[in-house]
Amino acid sequence: MNILDAIHPLQSTSQFNLIFRISDFEMQDSSNFKIYSACCFTRMIDSQFDLVIVGGGIVGLATALQGIRKQPPARLAVLEKEAAVARHQSGHNSGVIHSGIYYKTGSLKAKNCVSGAARMVEFCREHSIPFEVCGKVVVATNEAERAGLGELMRRGTANGVPGLCMIGPEQLREMEPHCTGIAALHVPGTGITDYSRVALKYAELIQQSGGQVLINCEVRRIAKRAGEVVLETTRGAIKASRIINCAGLHSDRIMRLAGDESTLRIVPFRGEYYEIVPARRHLVRNLIYPVADPRFPFLGVHFTRRISGGIEAGPNAVLALKREGYRKTDFNVRDAIETAVFPGFWRMAVKYWRSGVGEYYRSLRKQAFTRALQKLVPEIQSSDLEPAGAGVRAQALDRSGRLLDDFVIVRSNEIIHVCNVPSPAATASLVIGEQIVEMLDA
Repeated sequence: MNILDAIHPLQSTSQFNLIFRISDFEMQDSSNFKIYSACCFTRMIDSQFDLVIVGGGIVGLATALQGIRKQPPARLAVLEKEAAVARHQSGHNSGVIHSGIYYKTGSLKAKNCVSGAARMVEFCREHSIPFEVCGKVVVATNEAERAGLGELMRRGTANGVPGLCMIGPEQLREMEPHCTGIAALHVPGTGITDYSRVALKYAELIQQSGGQVLINCEVRRIAKRAGEVVLETTRGAIKASRIINCAGLHSDRIMRLAGDESTLRIVPFRGEYYEIVPARRHLVRNLIYPVADPRFPFLGVHFTRRISGGIEAGPNAVLALKREGYRKTDFNVRDAIETAVFPGFWRMAVKYWRSGVGEYYRSLRKQAFTRALQKLVPEIQSSDLEPAGAGVRAQALDRSGRLLDDFVIVRSNEIIHVCNVPSPAATASLVIGEQIVEMLDA
C-alpha cells in the first residue's frame, strides 16, 4: 500500500480520534473477500454533530453521502466500530448488481431495486469502479420449478425489470453451454461490481464534502436528552441532533441501547462459498441461479462470476453462532444466547428444521454441496471446488418466527432505525440512503 498520509502528532490537549482516510491509496485484490487496506491519521474531531450515522457499511455510508449532499454543510459523522469501513456484509458478498425479479410487487425491495441498479451502474461508471452488466439465467431443472420461474417472470415484469425473456434448453445452452435445464429466465440487466470499492468511494466523497468517517468508534451507551442524543463511544462522548442506526448485524442492539422497543431480533446466517479452480472456470460464463424456494429470503446455491475474474459457487445459509462468525468454528456466548432465548427463533426452527438440517449437511459435506451445484452444471466435480470466503447475513426475525423479507426502517423521534436491509441493499444503497434522509424531515 502507498503510505501517503503520515501519522500527525497530537496537538495540545484537544480530543483526538482516528479518521478513516481512503484517498490516494493502492487497493488490494478483493477476491475471496479480502478486505481493502487504508491509511489512518489522527486529527481533532467535533463532539457535536447535526447528524450521526451509526455503522460504516454500504447503507450507512450511502445514507451519510445523501445526507451531506442534501443539507451541506451539515456537521455529519459516520461511526464505525471496526478499523475500516465495509468490514462485514458490505465486504463479504458476491458483488451482484441485482435486477429486481425476486421481490413482491409493492415492497420496498421492488420499489428500490430497479432504480437502485441503474444508479449503481451510473455511480460505478462515473467513479471508474469496475463493473459489468453481464446478465444471468435463472434455471428450472424440473417441471415442479417451472411455475416458480413463471412467477419470477411475472414479478420482474410488474417491477419494471427490462429485457426479461423466457428461454428453452437450446437457448440456455447457447448462453451457458455447460448448464442443463428444461427452461430458464434470462435477465440481461444483472451486473457485477465490487461493493467494497463502492463503499470506500462513498466514504471518500463524504470526507471531501466535509463529513467525518470515524473508525474504531463503537457505541456503548445512548442517552436521549431534550433536543439531542448523546452517544458514549470507545472514543468518547458524541452529541447529535439526529441519529440514523445503520449498524447491520448489531442494529437491534443499537435500537435497545436507545431505549426503543422492538419485536425483532437479528439472527445471523452464514453463507459459505467455494471457488471454481482456474482450469474449470470455462464451465460458467456469467451468473447461473436456481429457482429459489419462495419460503425463504435466500436464493439458493448458485454460480457467480466475480468482477475480479474468478467464479464462485454458493452460498448456503446456515445459522451462525456468532454475529460476525465467518468460520464454522466461530462462537460467541452472548450472540448464541440472544438467539436461543428469542421465542421467534424456536418457532422458526420448528417450521423449517428440515431445511436447516439440509443446509448444515451441505456445509459439513462438500460432496453434498457439489450435488446441489450439479443440478445446474452437471459437469462440476468436488475436485473443481476450493474453499473460498463466507459472509454473514443480518436477518431480522420476528417473535412469530417469520423471516422478514422486506426492508424495515422505523423512526423513533430523533432516531431512525434501519432494522432489516438485506440483499439487494447494496445494489439499491443510493436510493435507500435518499429515502432514509427524506424520513428525517417527514
